Amino acid sequence: MRAYYYDNLPGHPRLPHDSQRPVPLETLTKLNVLYWHVPVDSPDGWRKSIDKLSAENDFRQNDTIDVTRDGLGDEYDEILREFFDEHLHEDDEIRYVVEGAGYYDVREHPTDEWIRVVLNPGDLIAIPKGVYHRFMLDEQDRIYGLRLWRDVPNWTPVPRSDASDRNTHRIQYLENLKKAGISAPSPEGWISWAGSAISRAIFWQ
Repeated sequence: MRAYYYDNLPGHPRLPHDSQRPVPLETLTKLNVLYWHVPVDSPDGWRKSIDKLSAENDFRQNDTIDVTRDGLGDEYDEILREFFDEHLHEDDEIRYVVEGAGYYDVREHPTDEWIRVVLNPGDLIAIPKGVYHRFMLDEQDRIYGLRLWRDVPNWTPVPRSDASDRNTHRIQYLENLKKAGISAPSPEGWISWAGSAISRAIFWQ
């Protein structure tokens, strides 16, 4: 895993969009975005390692995901479009990569800049409920791995809007950051969000 600020330049979202401004893991941790590395070639097998980590973190269930054009069929392009629309969930989004690669873009608070997190085989990420984010495959155009969850999962996307800013889980997330000493967003942050929305709309036309 590595992370950096998204460059916001024109180009397909599958491209790296690396601004050459690295983001340390500590910054993600402060945003309550958690990361583990579980080697897919571990001696006892990655499934045993995932089971152990799941028990330690109360990840009670999992299933497999295979995001490919063949796997998703005619809905492939539309599903990727939905993945890349900025949104939040009312449950934690926990994913482990076995094959392929992809990007999670996470909104930093309070700057509202995009942090791009590059995930490769062996990477496991947990994005807490209430965090604005989006997902995209890289140029390999495939990712296979696990979805993990604690209780009954609710991954229905809530698109970013004035209403989503009032979402209970969004408010709780911001309260948690506030308790940790991370302040409210600056006006420049809202400008960043608006600019990103406009550029995304232009790309998908």
